Amino acid sequence: MIRENQRILNVILIILDIFVILLSLLLAYYVRFKTTIFGPLGGSLPFFDYFIFTIFAIIPTYLLLYYFFGLYNPFRNKSSVLSGSEDIIKSAIMAFIILVAILFVINQPNFSRIMLFLLSLFGMIFAIIERSLVVLVLRFMRVNNRNLKHMLIIGDNELAFTFAKKIKSRTYLGYNTAGFLGRKEHLGKTFEGIRFIGTFKDLPDVLKTHKFDRVVIAIPLKYYYHLNEIVDACEEEGIKAEIIPDYYKYLPAKPSVDMLDDLPIINIRYVPLDDAFNKFKKIIEDYFVAIVAIIITSPIMLITAIAIKIESPGPIIFKQERIGYNGKPFMMYKFRSMKVQEENEEKSQWTTEDDPRKTRVGSFIRRMSIDELPQFFNVLRREMSVVGPRPERPYFVEKFKKEIPKYMVKHQVRPGLTGLAQVNGYRGNTSIKKRIEYDIRYVENWSLALDIQIMFRTVFRRGKNAY
Repeated sequence: MIRENQRILNVILIILDIFVILLSLLLAYYVRFKTTIFGPLGGSLPFFDYFIFTIFAIIPTYLLLYYFFGLYNPFRNKSSVLSGSEDIIKSAIMAFIILVAILFVINQPNFSRIMLFLLSLFGMIFAIIERSLVVLVLRFMRVNNRNLKHMLIIGDNELAFTFAKKIKSRTYLGYNTAGFLGRKEHLGKTFEGIRFIGTFKDLPDVLKTHKFDRVVIAIPLKYYYHLNEIVDACEEEGIKAEIIPDYYKYLPAKPSVDMLDDLPIINIRYVPLDDAFNKFKKIIEDYFVAIVAIIITSPIMLITAIAIKIESPGPIIFKQERIGYNGKPFMMYKFRSMKVQEENEEKSQWTTEDDPRKTRVGSFIRRMSIDELPQFFNVLRREMSVVGPRPERPYFVEKFKKEIPKYMVKHQVRPGLTGLAQVNGYRGNTSIKKRIEYDIRYVENWSLALDIQIMFRTVFRRGKNAY
């Protein structure tokens, strides 16, 4: 019955998706050829040509990509109505690239690429709205006790009780916890209104006499030797057993699983930038921002270079070894803001607010963060990103990794010119522990939107704690 409901829902979603694509076609055609936003009127292919290409190329491409990105998978467990938005955006980008390639192969130079881009843009926006509305409708039904799934929880420990409370508090997910299985002493008792309907040994009989959609195993690690018999009993009745591992507290909010041949490996820490598509977005962001920033700030960099050379002898660019991505060292560039110093001093000394080593030009460029501008070239060399945890000198890395828990986690992404810690005031001689907390939060919660927010906040926080 559940699978039949999912098939019906998928048919409805496919019909809605086709409608959205056709609506996007009409709107894109109107904006491109019936307005002067993108040029003078006239000179376009007939609408029928675009309609035929949409039917035979655009719609199949979108539906296949939606399927590939999991947009027709059950989304009962999604935490937000916008949970599928990123996959819709990925699909729209991929569809545009594929369709442009198809037009090139079939030699259609007169087919408007601008119209195709607008169709992708409108389709993406409308699809996000469509999926969000579907999720809201389904949640409304579940809150009103319709389209429910019935669940059995195997366990009578804190893990099982915590899971039961979460399920009960999230009525929009549409789960009814029909009972617990536990030790004999709990038989007949209730927790949060949910009754213990049997012991662990009663599982085969309970599954035969009750109809469950899900069986969730939440038992302590010391009882894992029972797992085989529990899973076998569930599979005899055609019910999938699902396990909440007793070591869940060591796992991130979004654990990921890799495969080594046929062996699953659970990643203890979720790093969004391990995903190939996220890496691609980050690379595009870095190159685009770095090139634009170098062009815009080139007059400032030229004036700074002249001022440094006039004020004190020594090189204009100061190169210093820092520890970067995956713990690999690299040379980070800065405009020199201090008098030339001994190498040992430079390796192990912090810069202080009234540091006598600073020059007058150096004090100004550090306060305005101008000294960091050459690091955009580090970005082009793929040694740094525009946004990320600030890199540290090897001396301090060795020191802090012994003193501060999880210090080395920050090296799982490329270091940045600015970061989440810096825009929250943790820059220069401030709390290392708080800085690392923000760095880890960035590593585990990276998104393009977060990077844009950090860049925007950086512009308005320059100079704070910068000395």
